[in-house]
Amino acid sequence: MIESVQNKLVKKIKSLQQRKNREKEGLFVVEGVRFVGEIPNNVNILYIAVSHTFQKMNDITVYEKRSQVFVFSDTVFDTISDTQHTQGIIAICQKKNMVLSEYQLNEKGFYILAENIQDPGNLGTMIRTADACHADAVFLSKGCVDLYNTKVLRSTMGSLFHLPIFQNVDFIDYIDSMKQKNIMIFAAHLKAQKYYYNTDFRKGCALLIGNEGKGITDKIAQKCHEFVKIPMVGKAESLNASVAAGVLMYEVVRQRMTQI
Repeated sequence: MIESVQNKLVKKIKSLQQRKNREKEGLFVVEGVRFVGEIPNNVNILYIAVSHTFQKMNDITVYEKRSQVFVFSDTVFDTISDTQHTQGIIAICQKKNMVLSEYQLNEKGFYILAENIQDPGNLGTMIRTADACHADAVFLSKGCVDLYNTKVLRSTMGSLFHLPIFQNVDFIDYIDSMKQKNIMIFAAHLKAQKYYYNTDFRKGCALLIGNEGKGITDKIAQKCHEFVKIPMVGKAESLNASVAAGVLMYEVVRQRMTQI
């Protein structure tokens, strides 16, 4: 059992709480029983850490089939956990090398473009919703919060593993690539004249979601085919970014399921 916070493995796991170290090592942290159980076989798990209490209450041989398992004292495990009420299990995983240039866009596809999203919960929820709506892929601009931030990962509820997600995408160039495939770029924007439910999303399309406070940058807005808006009939001036994204995504689903 590992009982010292000075242990090399403890320090290694704690270092992955910082983005620069995750990027340097090509690793990320998955925490929680359900989330660890969601890790597909094509994702390499370097090792799994469990608390002493978790070991006593669970059959850890299940996890030993996937990777080497290390047991930590409860006190030490608390120092590597990123949750207030830990479930006592963490997996250290290797990032999948997603190469944007190798990804083939589908002319009839459905895509999400997230520009400069800063809130981890918002980004994770958008990814989870995109998964539920069967989006083909999600593209994150260079200014987005890190996909492998632990709060983002928890908010995805495992959807991270279900669809292609690309980070640090240059939207100026990539939107041009989408246009070459006849994919329409739509964005929720204050200048929109048309409501989203009066817009045709049945052909290949991409929904552009902007920063929580500043919206879409002007350069990217100029790349869009069309702006759409969501009715605001109450006193609130705006919607949460992930809620707005969800409204638009499900309109795409509705139209493609009903063809209306």
